[in-house]
Amino acid sequence: MERGGAGEVMMTSGATGRIVPVFRSVLSRRALLRAAVALRALFLWLLVLAGGLRRRREAAEVSPAEAGAGAGAGAWRARRRRQAAEEEDVRRRRALAEEVAMAEAAGAGRGTRWGTFLVAGARRNALFCRLWAPAADSEEMRGILVIIHGLNEHSGRYLHFAEQLTACGFGVYAMDWIGHGGSDGLHGYVPSLDYVIEDIEVLLNKIMMENPGVPCFLLGHSTGGAVVLKASLYPHIREKLEGIILTSPALRVKPAHPIVGAVAPIFSLVAPKFQFKGANKRGIPVSRDPAALLAKYSDPLVYTGPIRVRTGHEILRISSYLLHNLKNVTVPFMVLHGTADRVTDPLASQDLHREAASRHKDLRLYDGFLHDLLFEPERDEIGAEIIGWMDGMLRRQAV
Repeated sequence: MERGGAGEVMMTSGATGRIVPVFRSVLSRRALLRAAVALRALFLWLLVLAGGLRRRREAAEVSPAEAGAGAGAGAWRARRRRQAAEEEDVRRRRALAEEVAMAEAAGAGRGTRWGTFLVAGARRNALFCRLWAPAADSEEMRGILVIIHGLNEHSGRYLHFAEQLTACGFGVYAMDWIGHGGSDGLHGYVPSLDYVIEDIEVLLNKIMMENPGVPCFLLGHSTGGAVVLKASLYPHIREKLEGIILTSPALRVKPAHPIVGAVAPIFSLVAPKFQFKGANKRGIPVSRDPAALLAKYSDPLVYTGPIRVRTGHEILRISSYLLHNLKNVTVPFMVLHGTADRVTDPLASQDLHREAASRHKDLRLYDGFLHDLLFEPERDEIGAEIIGWMDGMLRRQAV
């Protein structure tokens, strides 16, 4: 960036070396008026667009009998076809989720029992869940860790870590979000991250009812970490937890372009399922282990399409909320982040550690590590540090 004359800020394009005026430090009254007129015109255009899309949705929701033989009947049939395709995709993904291995090798985990089950979520949506626990004839569970995966992945990816936990006497539950893995919903689409929080509470209630008196921890990765942190701000959820673990949490997320942040709230209402190709970051490496990268992006249960508008807006919304509420965090927590993470901001994890009011808080930064910490070559060492932190929290509870 270069400084021009007469109070003008200039920005240099790295691609061409061309200098482009960005804004003046003092805007004239005429310039402000033109800007106001342009914004008013844009707002009116968006209102017209919203009205048209709303009328189109209303027409699509009437039955063929109400619509007659006109365009409304065709829209209704198109909507039914989309619903049928979504339901078929859920059935296909659920069958794939059931086929995911629950033990890493034949004969492994003999002291472990495992299984899958469905839970009715807060909106009666089916949530696909997994359980790994010490076998009934082995030692009792010292604690339970509930794993909330990141955006676009699923619970079955955490098998290796789950076996590491059960070998240390911990039970493990893991839940596929709405629109992820074997759970209901359009693949990769999250209408509200608050729905995920409500579903987490449903699962926690089930776990506590089935395992009375067993201490419970929550672990969230990436966007799942943001969801877990926000969940812990609600007193009725906080009281159920001994602590939370956040791996590479999405606490500071910026849109790919400023205009995205400006129009996302509007378009998330009028076209929530629209796929915003400009925000697709599939090419960013998330692990230094080539085998882990190949396994992730060849997994049919991992969503690799462009992010949907509502989903993207929900991530921006929750990260903004959390950044304004870091000082309200009181739950014991451990946050882990790789310094070379290009998906989420490790500096935001440092801000959380500095500003949170929690009495027990721990920050672990891993030099040169990428985003998917539990899939890095040093995954066993990272898993051991998480288990060690939970052990420490349980010892404090016993005192």
